[in-house]
Amino acid sequence: MIGRLVGTVVAQEDTTWTVDVGGVGYEVHVPRGTSTRSSHGAADPSRVTLYVHTHVREDTLDLFGFATELERSVFRLLIETPNVGPKTALGILSALPPPDLASAVADRNLGRLTSISGVGKKTAERLILELKEKLPRVAELRAPAHPERLGDDAGRLLGALTNMGFRQPEAERAVLALGDRVGKEPLSELLKAALAKLR
Repeated sequence: MIGRLVGTVVAQEDTTWTVDVGGVGYEVHVPRGTSTRSSHGAADPSRVTLYVHTHVREDTLDLFGFATELERSVFRLLIETPNVGPKTALGILSALPPPDLASAVADRNLGRLTSISGVGKKTAERLILELKEKLPRVAELRAPAHPERLGDDAGRLLGALTNMGFRQPEAERAVLALGDRVGKEPLSELLKAALAKLR
């Protein structure tokens, strides 16, 4: 099984990439928005790190790639849900990053789930039923470890970092390391400083 790929994107067609790893081209299906999250910190933006789920069926072997281990974990939870195949799961993660999906499930927001292409009312209800207990167990989707220390600016900064693909714990450490700069300096400057700490 292939679990991780580090290489260069040599072709892109919608949500299917060809990633060159040591001269071998792997065709990988990815959620929309993966390009900015998978290449963060890289000198060459076409060079990516993908956490891979290898999906084997009788007649095919498909690779699904994700910018973070969190996305892959949530993808695996999604495909365990009855009547949710890998393509539907990919569409869900393209529309709702893991924190947003967790919120939609926790709030029983059928409208948000059924707005995703390929997800009808019955599937949305099944997702809520199946995921309401499982998603909160995913460590990175839990509430920040030190919420009392995170004000509005820190919360926005934390959200920006996790949306870029950084894991919650490492994003929290970077935000907390900025200390009293948070709330005094512009968010754009704080984001640059936090990214420097994460490289």
